[in-house]
Amino acid sequence: MSKIFNIYGTDAHTMTKNLLRASNAISLVRPGSNVALKPNLVVAGTPENGATTHPGVLSGCIEYFRENGIRDISVIEGSWVAADTMRAMKRAGYDEVCERYNVPFYDLKRDKTRAVSTQIGPIEICCKALDAGLLVDLPVLKGHCQTVMTCALKNLKGCLPDREKRRFHSLGLTKPIAALGSVLTPRLIIVDSICGDLDFEEGGNPVQTNRMYLGTDPVMIDAYGCELMGLELNQVAYIKLAEKWGAGSTNYKHEDIINLNEPKNAGNYSKPSGTVANLIHNVHEDSACSACYASLVRALYVNNKGLSKNIFIGQGWRDKKIPGVSLGIGNCCMNATICVRGCPPSAKDIAEKF
Repeated sequence: MSKIFNIYGTDAHTMTKNLLRASNAISLVRPGSNVALKPNLVVAGTPENGATTHPGVLSGCIEYFRENGIRDISVIEGSWVAADTMRAMKRAGYDEVCERYNVPFYDLKRDKTRAVSTQIGPIEICCKALDAGLLVDLPVLKGHCQTVMTCALKNLKGCLPDREKRRFHSLGLTKPIAALGSVLTPRLIIVDSICGDLDFEEGGNPVQTNRMYLGTDPVMIDAYGCELMGLELNQVAYIKLAEKWGAGSTNYKHEDIINLNEPKNAGNYSKPSGTVANLIHNVHEDSACSACYASLVRALYVNNKGLSKNIFIGQGWRDKKIPGVSLGIGNCCMNATICVRGCPPSAKDIAEKF
């Protein structure tokens, strides 16, 4: 059974290196092989907007693999059809990372492709991705306007030429994404869930989770992402189909999740604005960790019936009397009328109590 390594914090570079060390990721690289890092760079935007992978994830990966003797490292990506990849990589700060470590960045829109047989027929895939000794998938856990969620499996769509991306949309995304995942399976995934957007792949409504996690099974990583976002597996149709077609397994147990530190290391939740602020106007917060608060926000977003309840969250409520009929979020709010236990509880568990 694959393990999932969890870490909380705000320093993407250090968190990435700690995840790689804990999982002994270097064991996945064959002697004399190369490493290709595939971030999520869908549009030209800053990571703080909730759409693109933080540059610290790239620098953390590069340093870790360099320290373990790997010299052939590259960053590969192709932004979506309407976007300029090189403009997007500069906007996200990747140009500085690549220059600092002398690592090449390859725009996959300009790469050669090969047709690979899949369950839906041949798919043209970029050679830089196909020929990588270790393809490292670096997605952002976030919502998506068509597929509800995007994470490890859908991030592989950036390894396609634009003509194939267009065809995927014409085919409805679900079957193509599952088919792609069955033939282009990354053996290492590091998920940037520091501040993924609620429901839009281009960003705009980021939720400050201050969490990252690592695994080796993209289907399991996406299934776990569903739990974190308060979604049922059947709401993200390509996950179960990818499992059926051999891309991985949705089965994991909570003992398979290894926490490298505590949610309190995520820091307190930052002051929300926009959509997020509207969701939490009935929430009584006192020194809440980002990880716990993010689970609540995502649960409210999925099922906003909770807006009518008095909801309490945060370390400041520990051992205090919580007034009225209330819903407490996390172990710090055990004195509420109803408490969703966990540190942090999942968005799914919270939504079930609304």
